[in-house]
Amino acid sequence: MAEPQSPAAADERGYARRLHRILAFYVVGVLAFLALMAWAEQQGLSRHWLGPIFLFLSVMVYAAIGVYGRTSDPLEYYVAGRRIPPMYNGMAAAADWMSAASFISLSGALYLQGYSGTPQHAGGLAYLLGWTGGFCLVAILVAPHLRAMGLYTVPDFFHVRFGGTWPRVIAALAAVVCSSTYVVAQIYGIGLIASRLTGVQFEIGIMLGLGGVLLCSFLGGMRAITWTQVAQYVMLLLAFLIPVSWLAYKQLGSPIAVMVYGKQIGKISDLEAGLLASPQEQQVVQAYLHRAQDYEARLGDVDKALERERSDMQERIRRLRTQNADVGLIVAASRELAALPRNAAAARALWEGKMLENYARALPLGGLPPHAQPYAGDPDGTPEMQAAFTNSRRNFLALMFCLMVGTAGLPHLLTRYYTSPTVAGARRSVAWTLFFVALLYLSAPALAVLVKFEVMNNLVGSHFDALPNWMAQWARVDASLLSVEDMNGDGIVQFGEIRLGADLIMLATPELGGLPYVVSGLVAAGGLAAALSTADGLLLTISNALVRDLYFRARPRGASPEQRVILTKFALLAVALIASFIAALKPADILPLVSASFSLAASAFVPVMVLGIFWRGTTRQGAVAGMLSGLGVAVYYLLSHVPTLQATFPSWLLADGLWFGIQPVSAGVFGVPVGVLAAVLVSWATRPAPARVPPQTEM
Repeated sequence: MAEPQSPAAADERGYARRLHRILAFYVVGVLAFLALMAWAEQQGLSRHWLGPIFLFLSVMVYAAIGVYGRTSDPLEYYVAGRRIPPMYNGMAAAADWMSAASFISLSGALYLQGYSGTPQHAGGLAYLLGWTGGFCLVAILVAPHLRAMGLYTVPDFFHVRFGGTWPRVIAALAAVVCSSTYVVAQIYGIGLIASRLTGVQFEIGIMLGLGGVLLCSFLGGMRAITWTQVAQYVMLLLAFLIPVSWLAYKQLGSPIAVMVYGKQIGKISDLEAGLLASPQEQQVVQAYLHRAQDYEARLGDVDKALERERSDMQERIRRLRTQNADVGLIVAASRELAALPRNAAAARALWEGKMLENYARALPLGGLPPHAQPYAGDPDGTPEMQAAFTNSRRNFLALMFCLMVGTAGLPHLLTRYYTSPTVAGARRSVAWTLFFVALLYLSAPALAVLVKFEVMNNLVGSHFDALPNWMAQWARVDASLLSVEDMNGDGIVQFGEIRLGADLIMLATPELGGLPYVVSGLVAAGGLAAALSTADGLLLTISNALVRDLYFRARPRGASPEQRVILTKFALLAVALIASFIAALKPADILPLVSASFSLAASAFVPVMVLGIFWRGTTRQGAVAGMLSGLGVAVYYLLSHVPTLQATFPSWLLADGLWFGIQPVSAGVFGVPVGVLAAVLVSWATRPAPARVPPQTEM
């Protein structure tokens, strides 16, 4: 006879069955909604309505889950009651992981940089290998050990393991720094998608998406965020797989893109060879080169060049008015005059950027590397080609290392495994996370290849007056995302004349492939889900660090657990508003911001965390030295290459160029070994002397 189940096991099975039913109903509801929107589009529903419907309905669904999951119970708010089944924990962690960088920018990086990239940028394959490989480190080195300690936040570990105030304070500040960098990138993605779906300005799009973030995370903390992220994962999975499957079926006759896209790589190589030999493409290269040289000539005497350009524009406007030209031409010329730099310093900064941009475009294939080349340069070529090959390979390995180690140190990801019921559940949650992440990551290279073939085979060679409307719409959202300019004046689109930003490739895939607009709405909703899910977890991590790990640990304060939760909620609101303001300034593309946060997390947390788990000799002083030195080196190397700071501070105060040719986003390759070395040396120097046992006196 079978042994009777314990009441706890029966409750757990019943709880899992209820969750399965709810998930099934939700998936059916999403598919039914997509079918309804597709039918409505066929019946003539305008695109101006479809976009806002996708935006507001998806945000309202997530907000409803957040409101339903509201709580003031500290155990529920911080770690969702520690009762999330491994499969659902894996889905939530995968949604948390599939941020705007993964969903929006990863395929774009593979499109622009190929598999291995350029001497200046590591290829997109480094992101895939680093991010997926990092979960192996999480499962083996970190997650089970942290869950076994029954903690709430990552800084809790440093307090429990090392004692004292400083380890926890430094860990909390490091969590704020790396998570803030990450969350700005997510809110930037939210604004990008919301503005495209609704047609509003970028800044207003940020505020629209921010409302959904706050409703998801403000009221229910980790409890609400977990179930919101499960719902968001379903949305982003459908949004990613439907377009790539459609392109694979359209080009190769099979919807299983992962299995068939390799056939297109050879075709892309043939198309690239044809473009390299094309006289029209060479004309485009010469046009960009001439423009770059023109900007370089202006920089020879900025004051004189600026005055000459201003005088020429004023003379042009006067001539148009004298000739009674069309009002539109006069207005356009007046706007060009108003857009001129106001002084020589602004003109120098603008023209230097334009010069570098045009020199980069004045290369074969628009400056993009051949898609299938192993690394930039040639190990058997000229010394310059050998140096390019070495730098490309070095940056590839450095970025992969930083992403892999940084994965094991990101506070918002590690906190996710605190919600597992048991240590074994934490391990299974990591395995489920890797499975759900792989469903999308395996398709990202396929999407990049299929999109590049679509551009080279169909968009290139079309007439400028027949370009689709979606290109103009994306150009209005942000000119850096898409621009097409007839450089050689032949009226035909050449590959070198197309500029696509990394943050555009995924979002524009449905329109590029000729899919109905409802799929574009789905992709945008999926990107919104990816950004929202990660922003939720990051904002909760930052607010927890500020309130629970800093404010209440700095000195004893009389407050109940419920009052602490309430204060954490308001801290979350303040952090969200500050991050939105920074994101509205568009500080950088999504992928570099996210990569920098991984370097910071790897340098600040992982060396001391792993040593603290596996080496009993790690001391409090060693932990403080390891965290400060590792984080300090990474921050110093990153900030030393920020153009604004380079223009502000003296050169002797900043890093002198690149160290070993490593790009700033891979600063963790220096911070991690410095952190390990500092922690080990200081721990050895501050180890307490072994207790001396007094000799036994014979009686």
